[in-house]
Amino acid sequence: MLGLLKSLSRSQKRNLLIAIDAMLIPAAIFFAFTLQVSTSSALALTQMYLPILPYMLVVATGLSVWLGISSTMLNDYEAGSIGRTAVFSGLLAMTSTLLTTAAKMPVTLSTQVVFGITFFVFSIISRAILLQIVLAIYRNGTDRCRVLIYGAGTTGMQLVSALRSHELIDPVAFADDNQALQGVNVLRLPVYSPARIAEIVAEKKIDRVLLAIPSESHTKQMQIARRLQRMGLEVQSLPSFSQLIGEEALLEKLTPVNPSNFLGRDEVNTRPGEGAEAYAGRVVLISGAGGSIGSELSRQVLECRPAKIVLYELSELALYQIHQEMLLLSEDYDIEIVPLLGSVTDARQVRRVLQVHKIEVILHAAAYKHVPLVEHNPLAGLANNVLGTHTLVTEAAEAGVERFMLISSDKAVRPTNIMGASKRLAELVVQDIADRIAAKHNLVFSIVRFGNVLGSSGSVVPLFQEQLRRGGPLTVTHRDVSRYFMTTQEAVHLVLRAGSMARGGEVFVLDMGKPVKIEQLARQVIESAGLSVRDSDNLDGDIEIEFTGLRPGEKMTEELTLNGALVGTGHKKIFFTVEDRLSEIEVASALRSLRHALAASDEDAARALAQRWVEGYVVTTTLPVGDQDVVTPVS
Repeated sequence: MLGLLKSLSRSQKRNLLIAIDAMLIPAAIFFAFTLQVSTSSALALTQMYLPILPYMLVVATGLSVWLGISSTMLNDYEAGSIGRTAVFSGLLAMTSTLLTTAAKMPVTLSTQVVFGITFFVFSIISRAILLQIVLAIYRNGTDRCRVLIYGAGTTGMQLVSALRSHELIDPVAFADDNQALQGVNVLRLPVYSPARIAEIVAEKKIDRVLLAIPSESHTKQMQIARRLQRMGLEVQSLPSFSQLIGEEALLEKLTPVNPSNFLGRDEVNTRPGEGAEAYAGRVVLISGAGGSIGSELSRQVLECRPAKIVLYELSELALYQIHQEMLLLSEDYDIEIVPLLGSVTDARQVRRVLQVHKIEVILHAAAYKHVPLVEHNPLAGLANNVLGTHTLVTEAAEAGVERFMLISSDKAVRPTNIMGASKRLAELVVQDIADRIAAKHNLVFSIVRFGNVLGSSGSVVPLFQEQLRRGGPLTVTHRDVSRYFMTTQEAVHLVLRAGSMARGGEVFVLDMGKPVKIEQLARQVIESAGLSVRDSDNLDGDIEIEFTGLRPGEKMTEELTLNGALVGTGHKKIFFTVEDRLSEIEVASALRSLRHALAASDEDAARALAQRWVEGYVVTTTLPVGDQDVVTPVS
């Protein structure tokens, strides 16, 4: 039967409805007569009406097609369609009145009115019966999806009303947090407590849960969805009507977070153009121009009015994005923007770029900086961060580049991870070139070291915001872990300012205020979104903070200098430090050992050379014990 029903074309279904309406006309006429006279007299009057019936059928067919009644799908038969049926019935009654008057039949006006009303009622009832027959055929012929509606409010009730006419979905029950609704029936469906969902699913063979709680926050909906998915259920969320028509955002957006809110200090007051004389009218190359720091360097260097900016980047997508942005920003300036794809480890390409574009200033921000990734890929991290820096700084010195600034990290100070060790080795390489070659030719090669940048790719705040969007928990490695933080804008401003005051060989250190506890940062991110932290003091809170244990190579706190000594400069937020360096022979030995380790793909040898030449770095192995990692020094 289901196969026959599905095989009917749209025109065939329309003709079937027209035929049903045609059969209802004599039935309605006979019923109208029986209300006026006896049954025997009604039969006689109906026989007298038969000559008029063909004309009535022709008019009914035309009216049905014109009003679109026969084209209306059964499950779409609602108020508008009922209104058209009423018009249809009224016009049929008027047609019957005209025809019987013309034929001089003794039919009263009241009988015609009753005929119209009867036809209208019969037509509505026939559609309802036909819909139930069709649904019964579909139910018996296909496997229906049994759904539980989470939320027995207005949206949930509207959803049930809509699904009752669906041939493939069967609403079975409600679940609702409102205790006043639990235990009662809504639209003939029972309402249960969410705590009983596992029991209800097993008992009623639920296949899917539909969340009909659009007024709840997105975070709350995600928490409910994850809990249900862990039961093996498919979960779908239903937007509210106001969201669908665009009066509300379809997905609730978290409150935008201003990174300066998390600094724990006043943001550095930057003056536009401060230190711009070192970059104005010059050709500036920015390595890693598509990264978080590199892209901000590109924007702020543009404000210094250089003659040309060369964007040097390994990632095609990142280069495309920053190039498009820079083209827009530079529309009002006579500044050439040159996008170049390439790696800082490619000596021939670096040499050609420096010569062709006559580079005068290099801001070296290209580096692998994500601690866990570099820890798992030590050879790639050391090759890019150490040998790439050596290639770029050596070629810069040979090409007579006026200024070279290495962007380093506080993780280079007594590092416990290979990323920090690679940055410290890069610092030692730059200092070696600055002392041996650059100083002899009045070239200024320096280093600037700072901590974490809020909002940069892979940093903790975007991670927290993504975890918050998914409904939590926010993960922190240890309750007492703390870090120095700066915003991208202030860090880059101070980098450029330090570069303008450099004399060569310095390690500049930026004043980053006091370290910020990561747990407190997580709490601020949660509260900035208008939510509360769920902990032992607040069991009804929205988002939990989960402590996962320190990762391999992670420190509790970071340092900014090896010896703790800072020397002031002309800027209250910029200092420099004097630290021990390696000799030319030691640097050459370290680089030679690194190249041998890379050629042999020997990670152990690479870690060993880092331990030998980087103060504070100790090679470790990670041993899993239960749910924690134990980091053990290797002798």
